[in-house]
Amino acid sequence: MSTPQTVVVTYIAATAEQVWQALTDPVLSVKYFFGRRVESDWQVGSPFVLRMDDGKVDSQGVVLAAEPPYRLSVTWRVEWLEAFCQLPEVVVTWQIDALGDEAVRLTVSELHQEPLDEQILQGGRNGWPLILAGLKTLLETGRQLNVEAPRPPTAPDAPSAPSPAMQDQ
Repeated sequence: MSTPQTVVVTYIAATAEQVWQALTDPVLSVKYFFGRRVESDWQVGSPFVLRMDDGKVDSQGVVLAAEPPYRLSVTWRVEWLEAFCQLPEVVVTWQIDALGDEAVRLTVSELHQEPLDEQILQGGRNGWPLILAGLKTLLETGRQLNVEAPRPPTAPDAPSAPSPAMQDQ
């Protein structure tokens, strides 16, 4: 398959460099990515890890493309949920298009190599808009998005907790 199954677009009042930094900086990612921390040196072929706040690996893969500040692409495999571990890797790409000096269009796409169940695809289709809304809010206001929304489940061996807002209180 060569057509992404999930594509989400948002417009952000920020520079391409600011968006790139937010996508690649673990200190910033925890503020909009459900508390997840991105980890990589962002060199092609290097590992990419999305780590939960308890230190466990949420997802991981390999950097396929890193063209600061305009394009980032990684393979992505969910690691903490056994049913997802059996799925083929996904290619996730962030495309940052400058629209003048103070705005960008950010497009996130998921390309699956094999057909997947609609319920699995819906996870990304539900999650990416909220993640991008959090990123947009952070960059435009300097604040975290405070939304009462379900967080992704914790690792199976982690204790369950109530579903807090995206913002740590």
